[in-house]
Amino acid sequence: MPQFRGSAGQIMEADHRSAWEILKEWGIHRGAVAAFVNGKPTDLKTVLDFDATVEPIPADSETGLEILRHSASHLMAQAVLHLYPGTKVAIGPSIKDGFYYDFELPVPVSEEDLPKIEEEMKRLAREALPVERLEIPREKLMEKYTATGEVYKAELLEDIPDETVSVYRQGDFEDMCRGPHVPDTSFLRHTKLLSVAGAYWRGDEKNRMLTRIYGTAFADREALDAHIKKMEEARRRDHRKLGKELDLFSIQPEGPGFPCFHPKGMVILNTLVDFWRREHVRRGYSEIRTPLILDKDLWVRSGHWDHYKENMYFTEIDEKPYAIKPMNCPGGLLVYKSSLKSYRDLPLRMAELGIVHRHERSGVLHGLMRVRCFTQDDAHLYVTPAQIKQEILGIMDLTRYIYRDVFGFNYHVELSTRPEKAMGSLEMWERAETALEEALRESGVPYRVNPGDGAFYGPKIDFHLEDCIGRTWQCGTIQLDFQMPERFDITYVGADGGQHRPVMLHRTVFGSLERFLGILIEHFAGAFPYWIAPVQVKVIPVKPELEEYAKEIEARVKGWGVRVETDLRDEKLGKKIRDAQVQKVPYMVVLGEREMAEKTLSVRDRSLGDLGTMTPDAFKEKLESEFDPRH
Repeated sequence: MPQFRGSAGQIMEADHRSAWEILKEWGIHRGAVAAFVNGKPTDLKTVLDFDATVEPIPADSETGLEILRHSASHLMAQAVLHLYPGTKVAIGPSIKDGFYYDFELPVPVSEEDLPKIEEEMKRLAREALPVERLEIPREKLMEKYTATGEVYKAELLEDIPDETVSVYRQGDFEDMCRGPHVPDTSFLRHTKLLSVAGAYWRGDEKNRMLTRIYGTAFADREALDAHIKKMEEARRRDHRKLGKELDLFSIQPEGPGFPCFHPKGMVILNTLVDFWRREHVRRGYSEIRTPLILDKDLWVRSGHWDHYKENMYFTEIDEKPYAIKPMNCPGGLLVYKSSLKSYRDLPLRMAELGIVHRHERSGVLHGLMRVRCFTQDDAHLYVTPAQIKQEILGIMDLTRYIYRDVFGFNYHVELSTRPEKAMGSLEMWERAETALEEALRESGVPYRVNPGDGAFYGPKIDFHLEDCIGRTWQCGTIQLDFQMPERFDITYVGADGGQHRPVMLHRTVFGSLERFLGILIEHFAGAFPYWIAPVQVKVIPVKPELEEYAKEIEARVKGWGVRVETDLRDEKLGKKIRDAQVQKVPYMVVLGEREMAEKTLSVRDRSLGDLGTMTPDAFKEKLESEFDPRH
């Protein structure tokens, strides 16, 4: 008779019990959508006839939500088939914070149709349709898909080598799926459909464009409402919307994925670059610049030609093939090789604000967050094996300072290990991963392992920022690379007079200046800290007769090194102040006849409101007390 064990020490002997019955016997079944059986997520209805450890998977856990959302995608597909007969279904996975399903629909569907689909989903949820797992012979399933014209399912089935395939059925709907799923549709009461988009079948632009419907699902109404509220706040902070309202950047039809920065956007970028340069000088970096276009042979040598070609742009010069650089490292290696290096030169820290181009499919382009041209705040460090740990700790200190101390971000760290498509020997990868792990442990920073997500030439540490509404953004990275030094045959002369191979560290902090600006826009909702605000002070005369005094004050404030503008429009004072608030200017200086007579300023703070009257010198002191990491 099989024996079942629970995580709390429960032991049970039973014959042919389901996972649900076992959990219920122990009194730990409430809120479960599935069960871990010997650590593997399993349907609650699964009958166990072998020794096993059985634990509940709560609906509000990470795994539980994934199961809930995958089940909700099936429910949505069932509702769509009811409302739009003749629809062909493609794929419907769970994703971060939700799910989607791709359809070939007989009629166009827009976001205005989502409430109708939602209502049908709610009806199906109320029916509590049992969800059953079936094992169907592959050939029989292929016959069915061929007969019913389910071309997408048939194509997916072709990639499955198994003799039998698992299918989940609920009422009149069934879908090929590994599972697990919720026991019945009543578990799917708290769902919300969010948007409609186009998506190429299997992400290939040569294939048919399908309709993708996005949604989300939660374990309870409170969690769903909180998520919807968070999404509304995210829409309010959308950097594309605020970028237009604040006149920071635009993306024109003539250059999809290639942002244009307007004067105010350039002020922010240049201020970030100025801070970046000063901080790197303080930390012992030198700055280089490498070519935008380089010979094909270089990219073959670096491995990009074999491992990254689909993301690159190409051209021809003097009848020879060249590539526009997608990464800065090969150019940096050429700089290293340009002169003989000694162990006394190491660690050698070379930084570059390099513009790179990477081909992204049009469907994934997203404002400044996903572009085809961006500026990496790159650095490449050449170190001896004994210096690896200390240099990684130094980079981690730099990232902590910039993320937490300067911008106020919380962040978490992930170690990404060898991907399937990797360059170099397994032994070399193990050495690199071990070195990163040792540095992480010594730093004391908590981290989690992200298996298989390293760069093709080495493992990496990724830094994920958390913004003020809880979203995370991957920005900085540290990559440890034994491969490139081998491929480019770079060396240094050791203390023993012999030739030795340095280790290469690739590193970014902002990641991409463009993307980091997008994150800052959304994090601060456009109300930038004083030191990077495009306009720091707005001078507002009450009436046109005060124009000369306003210009005098503007010139004086500008002389302090402050970015200042004067609003000379023939508008009412209230409108001028409101417009400055909308533009999120940190300080407003209001000038009336009394201020002109007394040579004073009436100062307003965008958050605190009226600060009262003060002398120009007092105002200067206040501005000088504002935080600025460049000083």
